[in-house]
Amino acid sequence: MSIAQTMLAEFQPQAALTRKFIERLPQDKLTWQPHPRSFTAGQLAFHLAAVPGGVIRAVQNDTAQAPDFSVPQPTTRAEIIETLDASVTTVKELLPRLDDASMNATWSLLAGDRVLLAIPRYDFLRGIMLNHWYQHRGQFGVYLRLLEIPVPATWGPSADEPPTFMQQN
Repeated sequence: MSIAQTMLAEFQPQAALTRKFIERLPQDKLTWQPHPRSFTAGQLAFHLAAVPGGVIRAVQNDTAQAPDFSVPQPTTRAEIIETLDASVTTVKELLPRLDDASMNATWSLLAGDRVLLAIPRYDFLRGIMLNHWYQHRGQFGVYLRLLEIPVPATWGPSADEPPTFMQQN
């Protein structure tokens, strides 16, 4: 199995789980934020939705310019879900195109002509498309908890539900 196939096999169930988190955010809580310097719940959910597709698009070439790190304020949960669906589709389409040589090749993030980061493409995908994504999903779980919304189970149980493999369908 190639590196890309292994990564895609990990990504797909995590995408479905991330969707469960986002779907629990009530429409009337999109602008709620736990602190003035924090993202709103809608912005964090939108970031969760957009990250995978944005990252996989960024690594299609050997270099990419650092993005604007601002996150828009969505007006509907449907907008966030549509963004997630498009992002997941993009990963499923583009990730399998990367062979192992491409995954191990150096990829660079630039600010103009300045190199901010030069690492194997795989390391960037693992670090940002997956690990960074998981970290923000955990952060979003705290938002749900603070809003008194049941937090989905991830790899193990949450305080609100058993792990997926133990749930009755």
